Amino acid sequence: MHPRNVWHAMSGPGFLLSSWPWRSAGYLLTGAVTGGVALVLIAATAAAGAVLALVLVGIPLLVLAALAGIPVAWVERHRMRLIDADPAVDPHRAPATHGLWAWLTTRIREQATWRELGHALLFAVLLWPVDALVVAVALLCPLSMVATPLLMATVGGGQEAKVLKQWTVTTWPASFGVAVLGVVLLLLGAYVLGVVAGARAGLTRLLIAPREAELDTRVVELSRSRLRLVDAFEAERRRIERDLHDGAQQRLVGLTMTLGLARLDAPPGPVADQLAKAQEEADRVLAELRELIRGIHPKVLSDHGLPAAVADAADRSAIPVEVDLALSGRLPQAVEAAAYFVVREALTNVARHSAASRAEVSGGHRDGRLFLQVRDNGRGGADAGAGTGLTGLADRVSALDGRISLSSPPGGPTLLRVEIPCVRTDRSA
Repeated sequence: MHPRNVWHAMSGPGFLLSSWPWRSAGYLLTGAVTGGVALVLIAATAAAGAVLALVLVGIPLLVLAALAGIPVAWVERHRMRLIDADPAVDPHRAPATHGLWAWLTTRIREQATWRELGHALLFAVLLWPVDALVVAVALLCPLSMVATPLLMATVGGGQEAKVLKQWTVTTWPASFGVAVLGVVLLLLGAYVLGVVAGARAGLTRLLIAPREAELDTRVVELSRSRLRLVDAFEAERRRIERDLHDGAQQRLVGLTMTLGLARLDAPPGPVADQLAKAQEEADRVLAELRELIRGIHPKVLSDHGLPAAVADAADRSAIPVEVDLALSGRLPQAVEAAAYFVVREALTNVARHSAASRAEVSGGHRDGRLFLQVRDNGRGGADAGAGTGLTGLADRVSALDGRISLSSPPGGPTLLRVEIPCVRTDRSA
């Protein structure tokens, strides 16, 4: 399994023979270069802005210096890919409107901007010298020692060689001994590079991509994936409903008509009686199929919207149901479908379990949310977790960022509330 980051690589075999030590060295070396550049640019911009602030020309430069953490953090998030396969998320949110002013005001108000500025200052003042020092001690010094025999053969003319510009070796055995020591230090330095690079990346992630930002991003992605699943589920339901309506239902209608014609042509007797029974059975199957189609996805919901579909469900209810829905226009298809099936399931439960004599469905759309209430005058005591079917509907509503609440004290009344955030659409009724 390929390691996800330098820490995983160091915990397994083969680290020294892999690319991870060199990737760690590259991360620290580019950090030293980036930090030096950031120090020069931030210091120059801040100094120029402070000098020119008296004539107001320096104010944009000071603002630019305050926003310097944003490009530095962007570079750091990309550099981190050298030693960490998990991407560091961008904590900034998109401005509400387009334009430079909207972008600027959004960034200034964000906590992430100032956290990134603090990281940029720490990086420019302290961290990049540490990166450079570690690369020099753990990589360049051992490589210089390994090259001692080569230096003695070339620069030293075979007579002597300087080791780290501090010690002089004058014999070949001593030079090869220094080279062997350099190899050992180079192997140890590989782990030093990995540890420092991993720690640096962890600190950078903590400062510019905190855990809560990653969690927020994952929550958003999970919410979007749930919505995609809901849409796909509704599309599949509509496809099944359409296939049954246009296929199996039409065939049953044709079969019923054929049996009726055969019954008229048959003489009175056992054959005619069997044909009559077959026609009655076909009529019952057709009625059940129509009810099944209506339960999968009622056509009235697609054609006329939620109020008409709820009114149709109320007309077919076993008890009287009063409907008062203040809705104008159409809502998103997933919202209409979820709301309809919640109401239908609630009315089914009222008719089966509540011993109620009447029920009421009310609601409307306000403040960007759909509100529905289903009330009955039954005996109460309903439990959403007792297999009434509302648990699955609650999960479906939750996928749309909605919620369901049930109030059903013993003796009644029972009140089911549904709330789903949504906006009206311009779909024609």
